[in-house]
Amino acid sequence: MKKYLFAFVCFSSMAVHAQTADQIVQKYTAAMGGLDAFNKVTSAKMTGIVIAQGMELPLTTQLINNKACRTDVEVMGAQIINVYNNGTGWKINPYQGAETATDLTAQEMMDTKAQASLANQLMDYKNRGHRIEAAGQEAVEGVNCYKIKLLNSVDNKTTTYYINTADNMLLKSVSTRELQGAEKEIETFYSDVKEFNGLKFVMHRAQKIDGEIFQEVKMDKIELNVGIDEAIFKKQ
Repeated sequence: MKKYLFAFVCFSSMAVHAQTADQIVQKYTAAMGGLDAFNKVTSAKMTGIVIAQGMELPLTTQLINNKACRTDVEVMGAQIINVYNNGTGWKINPYQGAETATDLTAQEMMDTKAQASLANQLMDYKNRGHRIEAAGQEAVEGVNCYKIKLLNSVDNKTTTYYINTADNMLLKSVSTRELQGAEKEIETFYSDVKEFNGLKFVMHRAQKIDGEIFQEVKMDKIELNVGIDEAIFKKQ
């Protein structure tokens, strides 16, 4: 009888401490400042650098929250521009043969549209129609994390997020995308979280393929609720 009672007590304790995927995501979102607070921001301007192939490239992102986004990267005197504007999108990238404004591909449109929202797809998964599920726990560089799988309602692809069990901060995500005609698994590591106007932002992202870093983004300044001329989002 004591053996069965002990097993029941242990099971009950585990049930009390178990958390649903939604509860974990809610704690992560609250730790970042809260979804409502992110959605109340009208605009933002972010500056920093992209580190790729040994080069440090100036980066500027300007957005009207949940409506439009423009990213400019300077590469050896040329400008690479990606724009999403309320359902449409265009780019200028002389290194891909797009020397004048060219419509975004479907994948580029989805990626650029996601950047037009300050709250990421995990924070706002319900409103975007995505599904999530808890996938246990796993260590990331020695730190114990909750694993959350998100099924994107648009492309049906899965992204796995790793959230620190101690402070509810996002440490890593794993997704797949097509690069140069091949499907690749991309690991993104998040660090250097800073607070601006009560909201927390990741200032450093490092992306790896096959364990090797192929791109980093380092932000040095984030301005919220700033004046942005919406003409910059119109196709040139």
